[in-house]
Formats: sequence, C-alpha cells, structure tokens
Amino acid sequence: MEALPKPDVILTHESDLDGFLSGLLLRRLAKNLFGQDVRLEAYHYQAWKMRDLRERSAWVTDFSFDARLDKPDWVIIDHHPTDVVPQHARLIHDLHKSAGTLCYELCGAHGIQSPALDRLVQLNNISDLFLDDDPEFVVAGDYANLVKTYNFWNLHAVLGGDVEKLVDHPLLEVMAVKRRVEDPIGFEWSRRNVVELSSTVGFVETVVGNTNLIVHQLLDSKATPYSVLITLFKKANNQIIVSLRSRNGEALKLATLLQGGGHANASGAVLPRSVRNLDDAIDYMKRVLNPGKAASTAAFNSLEGAFAALELPKQ
Repeated sequence: MEALPKPDVILTHESDLDGFLSGLLLRRLAKNLFGQDVRLEAYHYQAWKMRDLRERSAWVTDFSFDARLDKPDWVIIDHHPTDVVPQHARLIHDLHKSAGTLCYELCGAHGIQSPALDRLVQLNNISDLFLDDDPEFVVAGDYANLVKTYNFWNLHAVLGGDVEKLVDHPLLEVMAVKRRVEDPIGFEWSRRNVVELSSTVGFVETVVGNTNLIVHQLLDSKATPYSVLITLFKKANNQIIVSLRSRNGEALKLATLLQGGGHANASGAVLPRSVRNLDDAIDYMKRVLNPGKAASTAAFNSLEGAFAALELPKQ
C-alpha cells in the first residue's frame, strides 16, 4: 500500500454521522502512523467552499473532490460524485461505500479495528447510503440522528473523541423513544403542512420527529405531488441550513443551485447570511427555483411603479 503523507490538518463534514465517524477514524490513523494528534476541523458545505486551503498537506473526507483539492500531499477519501480526475492529489473514491467505510478500510490496513468499530461502521454505511431495505435501517437511523440532534462537537465532547463509545450509548434510548413517539405525530402534521416552492419542489414544515425519516416517508408514500422535498434548520448563529431529499436524483441538482452539495438524493446547503429567518428562506428559495417567474414579477412591479410615478392610467 502506498504510504500516506503526514497531514497538517484533517478536514471533514460537520453535518452528519459519516463525517463525524470518518474524521475521528482518520485522526486515530494519523496518531498511529505519526505519533501526533493532528488537528481536526469540521465544516458545513458553504463554509467548506470558502475555506482557504493553505496547508501543505491534508487529509480530507466526506467532501466531494474538486480541482482546488488537487494538490501534492493531499489525500481525499470520499464517495460523492465527481468529474475531476486527480493529477496531484491521492483520491480514494467509491460511490458505493460511505466515507466512514473507506476510512475504516485504511485503518484496518494499519491494524486499527475492533468489533465495536465494525458495528458502528456498518450502521453508518446503512444510514449514510440510505439503504432502506436493510433490516437494520431503523436502528442505523437512530445512530445517524445522534449527530443531527446533539451536533458534531457536543457529541465529540461527550465521547471524549473515542468514537466507538457511540455503540449502544445511552443516548440511543432517547433516539428510540423520539422515533416511536414523535415520528408518527410529526409525519401527520408535516403531511398537512407542505408549502410549494416550485412545481416540483415542496418545503416540509416540521415540528417534532426525525426530519429525515419523515421526509423519506412522505416521498416513499407519494403523500405530496413534489419530487423534491426541502426542510430548513436554523443554527444558533442564525445561519439557515437546507436539507434536500428526492428519489430520482433531483436533490443534488437543486443543492448545486443553492451552492451546496451531497448525494444524488440527499443533499444540503447553507443559505446566504442575508437570509435571517425561515420566511426569508422560503422567499429566497422561491426566487432561486423560479427565476423566470421572479423576473416577471419584478418587471411587473417596476412597471406599476412607473405608472404610479407618472400618474398615468394603466392599460
């Protein structure tokens, strides 16, 4: 196996279990290979795209490979679609495996493995690839929901950085109760509260329950006329996070319009900081998703303003 360069930093995705697991696995691998604790940084998509890639060497995981990452002594371990062929970087890539699985394979090649990690990597693979026909899909969803509920660095602090402690963690009992009690209530409420953003895209309002599973159920049961469903989440710093889900590959295309990324049917984006609340977010997405309609409305409003200023009768 080709030797890995010593990284100055390990960079991973902040929003989900796959980024959490793969980032912590790579940090352990770096400690094993080089005897040092390498700095771990985690980012949402928009912040990631704006980050200055100043390090001489880095390991990057759970982010799509693009031209700016094609640098000597950079290693990218990922599973998102890419059209870029590496000329300088080392790309470890497989569309059919989660980033966590790819990182664990690297760890296994250097003797880092355990039954607990085997279990966690398997469940992460099921949840991140959304293998809904797997018999452990529901349990895997509980694990994935831990990061979304408690956030990356809070969970990191609770575990003390030892990711295998997540296996059978008491917080999973909270996830199971939430799923049994909240999800049916949340599904029925959300089904009645879907706002049209375009002819093919609906915004799903949520009040309780696992948002991902509720949206999956709405798509699977065809409970709405929309092929793409969007949910919104407001962070403590007032940034609005957009989650997009579909069944036939449309989610990623729309996420790209919003300067985001992800998988074909499960993608995300962060809206501009000028969008400060959910009402603004809905208006913003309507303009992005309906550019022709927005232009027509603006032209009509401008014409009305001109008539008013001239005090001329409208035809």
